[in-house]
Amino acid sequence: MSDSHGHSHPHGQPHPFQPDVEDTPLTHHQLLELAVGELLMEKGIFTGDEFRRTLEDIDSRNPGDGAKVVTRAWVDPAFKERLLADTNAAAGELGVDAGTIPITTVENTPDTHNVIVCTLCSCYPRLLLGLPPDWYKSRAYRSRVVREPRPVLAEFGTEIPEDVEVRVHDSTAELRYMVLPMRPDGTDGMSEEELAKLVTRDCMIGVTLPDNPPR
Repeated sequence: MSDSHGHSHPHGQPHPFQPDVEDTPLTHHQLLELAVGELLMEKGIFTGDEFRRTLEDIDSRNPGDGAKVVTRAWVDPAFKERLLADTNAAAGELGVDAGTIPITTVENTPDTHNVIVCTLCSCYPRLLLGLPPDWYKSRAYRSRVVREPRPVLAEFGTEIPEDVEVRVHDSTAELRYMVLPMRPDGTDGMSEEELAKLVTRDCMIGVTLPDNPPR
């Protein structure tokens, strides 16, 4: 899905209130996930303890891994090309295990702003960004951002100019997305560690922009 829109946002804007998080019965896909997991354990493919440890590993991930990938792309054009071609492999170059589910990185430019969603459930690049925020899983966000991305982004404090195209990318169980935001102005000479502090989870989802450098 795509619509048009452009960039600038006041930082510190609270996230929009989403009252309907996890307030509905399990979906078909959620029930299927539970059933498949129980079946695999019954068949001895893996144990409950192995499953628990895997979930704990996933839950321990945080957006810092994604920020590391983004900042390397900002300072290394060759790495950025590899990231856009194969995100999982490029992340591996930095010692970040992005898993086996393909992740596609979509690049923000002066002409295009990208935002990600999963309209069916909450598919999300957890190994790069950590746990998804509650609002990402809410029915309001999932249904509205594909229909009216600009008003939704405005609720996050992100105003996109009318001459900038807004592209909404719908994640699936077979493909996840991560946004490569534009490097903020005034960051020349900053180290990767300093740049990483400007990269937030939300700007890698596409609902905000990177923080401005300290003055």
